[in-house]
Amino acid sequence: MMQAVDAAVEVLRTGPLTTVQDGGRPGLAALGVSASGAVDRDAYRLANALVGNPGDAAVLEVTLGGLELRARDRVTVAVTGAVGPLTVSGRGADTHRAVDVPAGAELALAPPEAGLRSYVALRGGVATDPVLGSRSTDLMAGLGAPLREGDPLPVGPTPAGDVPAVDVAAVRAPTGGEIELRLVLGPRDDWFTDAAIRALAEEPFVVTGDSNRVGMRLDGPELERGRDDELPSEGTVPGSLQVPTSGQPVLFLADHPVTGGYPVIGVVRGSDLPAAAQARPGQRIRFRPERRAAL
Repeated sequence: MMQAVDAAVEVLRTGPLTTVQDGGRPGLAALGVSASGAVDRDAYRLANALVGNPGDAAVLEVTLGGLELRARDRVTVAVTGAVGPLTVSGRGADTHRAVDVPAGAELALAPPEAGLRSYVALRGGVATDPVLGSRSTDLMAGLGAPLREGDPLPVGPTPAGDVPAVDVAAVRAPTGGEIELRLVLGPRDDWFTDAAIRALAEEPFVVTGDSNRVGMRLDGPELERGRDDELPSEGTVPGSLQVPTSGQPVLFLADHPVTGGYPVIGVVRGSDLPAAAQARPGQRIRFRPERRAAL
């Protein structure tokens, strides 16, 4: 049973980028639509769990903080991921736990010291209108739009049961240092020279400012091809490391294109994508290539 309540919040400030995200819209690649959804799935799921939401409820994904909300009605929230100081009506509040925000109170999330994306779950879930079965904002496909100042956010019915009794969830905070990502080589690693594979394993890459929810452009050693013929467009998935003709790779994230015409040298393991989701411009990444298991 779900108890219907009239609860909503108003967006006062969005910071650099705030979008509504849920579990995404898988299964629509044939229509040219990626699954999209929250980039850091671990932080997304934890935020919902802390307020007792279903695991696929919609939340706010906040890039580099700066979010300010005003509660029109009392609401319970949880903030996870890359988090800076959190205040409710000017008073400090804990992250990674459920926090009550009284009617009329303002919640403010400052920029994090490390990491990139924060997740704000509202008990009941953000209840914007779904598009193609999901409330997620997909920047690549143009589904939904980033939030703007003054936007009202409806909140869904309150889930049955109490808010979980968790003082503060024990989590590993995003790092500002070097990030290591496991990379399963293929399907087109054979398009590259042995020197390129060694460079991929031995040299660091730096996240550039030309990065977003679609993907991260990386700066590092040139990954030289061993062949120069054309590759027909192939399907891609989150975590695909595609290498354009420049030799500088692009790591695809949640809003990636569903096909690509450049060779994919490897795919980051899904369990490592939350760490990739928190990498800031200027941060170093090292790949740990792994060979595919024999079929």
